Amino acid sequence: MIRATLTFAEADPADVDRLGGKGAGLARLTQLGLRVPPGYVIATDACRHYLQVGGLPEGLADEVFTRLEELERASGKAFGSGPVPLLLSVRSGAPISMPGMMDTILNLGIDRRAAVALAQATGDVRFVADVVRRFHAMYAETVLGALDPGQGLEVLAAAVGPDDDPGEVYDRIWAACEKQLQDDCGESVPDDPRAQLLGAVEAVFRSWNTRRARTYRDFHGIPHDLGTAVVVQSMVFGNLSADSGSGVVFTRNPVTGAPGLFGEYLAHSQGEDVVAGIRTPDPVAEALPAPLLEELRTTCAELERTYGDVLDIEFTVERSTLYFLQVRSAKRTAEAAVRIAADLAGEGTIAPAAALRMVTAEQVRQVQRPGFADDDVAEARAAGRLLTTGIGACPGQVSGKLVLDSDRAKERAEAGEAVILARPVTSPADLHGMIAAEGIVTATGGSTSHAAVVARALGTTCVVGASALVVDERARTLVVGDRVLPEGSEVSLDGATGELFEGAFPVATPAAATAALDGLLRIARRSGDSTVLARVTLPADVAPALAAGADGLVTAVDDVLAATGHIDGLVQSLLDGADDMSAAAFDRIAELVEEEFTPLLAAAGGAEVGIRAIDLVADEARELLQQTAVTTRHPALSVPLGRPALVAAQLRGLAAAAAAAGGAARPHLALRHVSDPAEARALRELAAESGVPVGAYVTSPRGVHHVAEIAAAGDVLWLELRALQAAVFGLPARQLLTAEPLDDYLARGLLTCDPRSSVDPAVVGLLERVAAVRSCPLGLRLSGTVSQETAAQLHALGFRRFAVDAAETRPLVLALGRAAAG
Repeated sequence: MIRATLTFAEADPADVDRLGGKGAGLARLTQLGLRVPPGYVIATDACRHYLQVGGLPEGLADEVFTRLEELERASGKAFGSGPVPLLLSVRSGAPISMPGMMDTILNLGIDRRAAVALAQATGDVRFVADVVRRFHAMYAETVLGALDPGQGLEVLAAAVGPDDDPGEVYDRIWAACEKQLQDDCGESVPDDPRAQLLGAVEAVFRSWNTRRARTYRDFHGIPHDLGTAVVVQSMVFGNLSADSGSGVVFTRNPVTGAPGLFGEYLAHSQGEDVVAGIRTPDPVAEALPAPLLEELRTTCAELERTYGDVLDIEFTVERSTLYFLQVRSAKRTAEAAVRIAADLAGEGTIAPAAALRMVTAEQVRQVQRPGFADDDVAEARAAGRLLTTGIGACPGQVSGKLVLDSDRAKERAEAGEAVILARPVTSPADLHGMIAAEGIVTATGGSTSHAAVVARALGTTCVVGASALVVDERARTLVVGDRVLPEGSEVSLDGATGELFEGAFPVATPAAATAALDGLLRIARRSGDSTVLARVTLPADVAPALAAGADGLVTAVDDVLAATGHIDGLVQSLLDGADDMSAAAFDRIAELVEEEFTPLLAAAGGAEVGIRAIDLVADEARELLQQTAVTTRHPALSVPLGRPALVAAQLRGLAAAAAAAGGAARPHLALRHVSDPAEARALRELAAESGVPVGAYVTSPRGVHHVAEIAAAGDVLWLELRALQAAVFGLPARQLLTAEPLDDYLARGLLTCDPRSSVDPAVVGLLERVAAVRSCPLGLRLSGTVSQETAAQLHALGFRRFAVDAAETRPLVLALGRAAAG
């Protein structure tokens, strides 16, 4: 029989699926010999059973109480009695970290006998009153669903005198809590500690399917069938005395990636005080006594080497003794992820391949995001537009409309507005607004508060602890000193400096990649052994694309003509021209190609430049090209070589542009929608006099069927993955670059594969046929954002040559390196 519960000492830390992240971390810490309050884990399979049948598995309650007896012996304490009472924390622990999304109950096991014994053991009746108040409020809210069961009771607990009778204090506090709970929901917290424990376990199981937890999993792509483990652990008390406290520490700065201990400590507090954002903690290096700080620093460095990653560690100090309560891989910003991976590899802590696995393509995209111009920010400061400065929790520079409510933030974002969400403090109930917002700012909390942790997970610009802010939700105003900003005002947020400005800033050109990112990409290039060409349109695009690491460039004649203002004239000339346009009718196109491509090819220098010929039936430009009108007037333009003179004109223009650019450029022209070897052979004959290499853009299953012969007739071959997937799905290709209608279709379960982020199994066989081509250089044209999954699939199929949008150059290089590293 497989036991549903395991102690920290006996559990296998590698079994994260059953133990959850928290349980696995505690098992590892315990087995490393660190000071961890003893406890046990109720495995995730018990949760899955509970969610399926609506009740605890048979025998689980007996097993929980058997483990409780073992815990009493291990701790030397008694559950629900004395002389030293055992109180418990009951916490969720999913296999994949979901910070703040599920439930926790502390101080469980308090009844009248335990309260009296605790007062005698600690000598502090006021502390016991606080324990009773906290437990009742957490249990009422978490298990019974009360709205605000502890409101105002801090004053009652604080009024307890040192000589008060502990039994009478318990009766007084408990009765006040019960009255408030009865008024709120008509329920009662059980005073039987064993009933409390089972109720808490069930509550944690139920919390797996709360709306906020499901929303978080949907956003992060976490499966809904994992379930959560429950961690039952002996309490240690950071709120016991002045030499007690609670903290959260990172082994490196999760915002910037800088080496060194980074975190916060709040004296005379329990753990939820630190992470809830209600009180602003102190920097751990300043607040923790020197001996404890040195112990913490040494232990964290050892744990980082053991894990080979940056860690997020929760700890409690009880009367000057340090206890470890949790360890997990730290959430971090994109900038921090890049620097940390590069530093750990440089230090020899991890292998180069492991460094690539620590950074995602999406994080590379975030590093590249645009920001404010330094001069604009300096001018705003000088003009007095700086409202306040808080704690930078997640970098980024964003402007938007000020919104003070999460529901309205979501509504306005869905209407197309950029939104900055300002809250006194965030909670899991704000998640939908946080996801919708471009930036988040809170009045209280530190860098480990709910807002900070969730914002880092979302990659959303965030500032916390901006204590000068007063968020007046009733009046819908943000007050800073004598300034009052109504909701809807333009504001700007800097998540690195912590600054909040009145008014919007223009967005500057993206900053160059950091040295750390360049170092990672060098590793990725060596590992991935691939060639990446970047899409450009204007000469000014060339240098940034090559600086991003592109091995060459791709463009399209119609894109260049559209960007330079010539496409309307071209379309109009086609509409005005005769039905059987002669070669001379296309001379103007040759002139335009020479005029606009000469500077582009000159900027490219000796780099390869792949150029796609004009495509007058491109799905993504239907309105711009007036396709219905043009192809009605000229049906021959609906097929690749319907008007050979149009292709010949482009070849003449490119040949002249290459010569005018100095002769170093290496352009080739590829014709889209080629599906027959006869087309490919005709294209080669047409190009013979120009001296420009030519090839095909294959976009259809029929083109793939003939791909070997098409490739043999050309100098280069490109396959457009988006167009091919669209053809297989029977969709317009443009739909693979938008959220709708596919988001809704996938949510309704009407597709088993998202063609925007993975290669459909029906397409894999087609790609295998293409990958076998050896007669000419073979490349894949990828449009839009390229997912890690797609990059890995294509790399596994043997493709090593790609063309992407310029902003995707670095992300794809990293993704291919990760795919090669395994």
